[in-house]
Amino acid sequence: MQDLIGYCRKCSQTGESVNIGQAAFETMINLLSNAIFSKDVVDPYANSGKEFKDVVWNVLEESGKPNFADYFPLLKRIDPQGIRRRIGKHFDKLLHQIIKGLVDERLEQRRKSPNGSRTDFLQVMLNTSEEDPQAIDRNHIQHLCLDLFVAGTDTTSSTLEWAMVEVMRKPYIMNKAKSELADVIGKCTIIEEADIGRLPYLQCIVKETLRMHPPVPFLIRKVDQDVEACGYFVPKDSQVLVHVWSIGRDPATWEDPLTFKPERFWDLKMDVRGHDFELIPFGAGRRICPGLNLAIA
Repeated sequence: MQDLIGYCRKCSQTGESVNIGQAAFETMINLLSNAIFSKDVVDPYANSGKEFKDVVWNVLEESGKPNFADYFPLLKRIDPQGIRRRIGKHFDKLLHQIIKGLVDERLEQRRKSPNGSRTDFLQVMLNTSEEDPQAIDRNHIQHLCLDLFVAGTDTTSSTLEWAMVEVMRKPYIMNKAKSELADVIGKCTIIEEADIGRLPYLQCIVKETLRMHPPVPFLIRKVDQDVEACGYFVPKDSQVLVHVWSIGRDPATWEDPLTFKPERFWDLKMDVRGHDFELIPFGAGRRICPGLNLAIA
């Protein structure tokens, strides 16, 4: 995050425009890569890491395109738009060229320094694999890393981008957030993760952003048995889309739902952890987003 702030400061000093979406996307990639590999894979000041960034972006772009095969299952094998084929190529490049290379690099480091003190995700997974190869192998580890990158980059960066847009639209919200930061943290002081619980208005801004702009507008689920809901019969194995975007803007639940108003959460004991079905940007139940804690931190 300090790199993102430093990059924005540098651009303001030189008069360059900042593509917040791209800068946030690159920041999220580096946050994840540090948690997984203890290293940055993208440099905002140079062109290094462009291949990694482009492959992740291409996967997300193809995944977000409307696919006729989702509505007409008979077309899945044909793949008339070629979306599945292109996604497969991007996944293959990300998994077998980039992530595999990073895992190979770590294994070589472990061979040279067997008593290394790293405690990142990859190190924990490799230690677990050594202790019990049946529990998880290298193939599983590489696919887990792939899932984390694909699921955790654009979702987080788009939420950050929307939060900045909404706050900039209403200067009074920006001023209240800055006042809270100055009173609680102090000026020119770096915010730590432990400070988040002391910033209730900032948390309200995050909740309101997730209400109006959920990172995943649709939750895709599969019915495991015949069920009747609201007078409709839903047969077993049906694909069900939960429209999270509409739930967060439902006037029957939310007063003035199209207005960005963080204050609505001041006295509203509602969280995003799947207990309150009026606000489920991360889903709920057994299929809730496994990266929830990382995302809200």
